[in-house]
Amino acid sequence: MSRRLTLTGLALVAAGGAFWMMRRQSGKTEAEALYAAPLPAPKGALRVYHLGHSLVGRDMPAMLAQLAGAGHHYDSQLGWGTSLKEHWEPDLPINGFDQENAHPRFRPATEAIASGTYDAVVLTEMVELRDAIKYHDSARYLGEWAKLAHAANPSARIYLYETWHHINDPEGWQNRIRGDLDPLWRERVLYPALAQSGAPIHLIPAGQVMAAFVRAVETRGGVEGINGVDDLFAISDDGSRDTIHVNDLGAYLVALTHYAVLYHRDPSGLPHQLQRADGSTADAPSAETAALMQQVVWDVVRSMPDSGVAG
Repeated sequence: MSRRLTLTGLALVAAGGAFWMMRRQSGKTEAEALYAAPLPAPKGALRVYHLGHSLVGRDMPAMLAQLAGAGHHYDSQLGWGTSLKEHWEPDLPINGFDQENAHPRFRPATEAIASGTYDAVVLTEMVELRDAIKYHDSARYLGEWAKLAHAANPSARIYLYETWHHINDPEGWQNRIRGDLDPLWRERVLYPALAQSGAPIHLIPAGQVMAAFVRAVETRGGVEGINGVDDLFAISDDGSRDTIHVNDLGAYLVALTHYAVLYHRDPSGLPHQLQRADGSTADAPSAETAALMQQVVWDVVRSMPDSGVAG
């Protein structure tokens, strides 16, 4: 390779890096202004649209609806490990589309969000998040979905659902959740999407809540039914621990987080014996465990200005 081509390539890389730095800085400035004041609490029941994959699932939105009570309505579009890009681009396949959307709450995403009939739109990116950013242009497609939602209904609230990592991540599950919030979720996804879209996007910090709850459990030496992070995750068909998909207890914790962010309400005292989406009885946390979950959710959500909930 000639020296001229080498220098040209280096210049292009440098220009690309500078471009991303400008986008991030612009988005951060907009974020600081956006999150300086909390959102007003909604006055009534919400119509919510969930876009994502199995970390949304069917059971968590159904639990959220039970927590919220009469009038709450939701629809969704899901896939298997699906990125926001794959949901957006009509020519890209959505793995598991037929299986994951074979339920009464399915509504095609573009049609649903463009209808402007939802009070809140919850957008979920695939994990591994580093791969989503590198190969699926997360910030761009978060911005595209946010623009669509905002244009259809300027009063709709738009959220990025922060999820979690595999519990056997070699860098450490807690380390990834703590360490990825600013440099990845915010600076590589949320802030550039704010700059691109001009639409307000807030955060549902489910990963932060899960990590905080596990720390609280470990500090107490365990609570009834839960001793550590493994107890929030499902058992696979072969009897091994599923390292990414939550069980009913994990789904309940995530549903509480959505409830606190969407409704701006302290979840303390909410019921903890709920049903799954198919009407079967979900495994319930003990009263002690549920109370700790509810306390942790409210503490974390109020501590993060980008949730939109008053601290």
